[in-house]
Amino acid sequence: MSGKAARRRAREFALQGIYQWLLSGNSVPVIEDHVSQVSGFDKADREFFISLLRGTLNNVEALQEEFIPFIHRGIDEMSPVERAILLLATHEFKTGLDTPYRVIINEAIELAKSYGATDGHRFVNGVLDKLAAKLRAPEVTAAREGGKS
Repeated sequence: MSGKAARRRAREFALQGIYQWLLSGNSVPVIEDHVSQVSGFDKADREFFISLLRGTLNNVEALQEEFIPFIHRGIDEMSPVERAILLLATHEFKTGLDTPYRVIINEAIELAKSYGATDGHRFVNGVLDKLAAKLRAPEVTAAREGGKS
């Protein structure tokens, strides 16, 4: 399995863990243990999964503060799936500087299409476009001016 596919699976499992945390409030170790036993986990990039899950769940408040200005509704009115995706993508924007912002947005849209509500991916895309312009301003500006990522 390619590294790209293993990273995509790691994002899927991290999303499941974040979603589980939002609904249950279980501790990170309990969630990590539970998710790592799910069928197919062996095909995920385990280190990447752990860094995404822990990095996101250890910084929920700060991550939410980044995207709240762009959601135009209360955080508690969001679907847990969309909230989990935005938390995950915001974490990646801030810490995964080796991953181009467009890749992070595309991965988030794919997660929203797979796990979210019918038009959830449009909402996620809109929020992340605005957030990328804030958190990855030089990269976004260069991409828009040069037409490349």
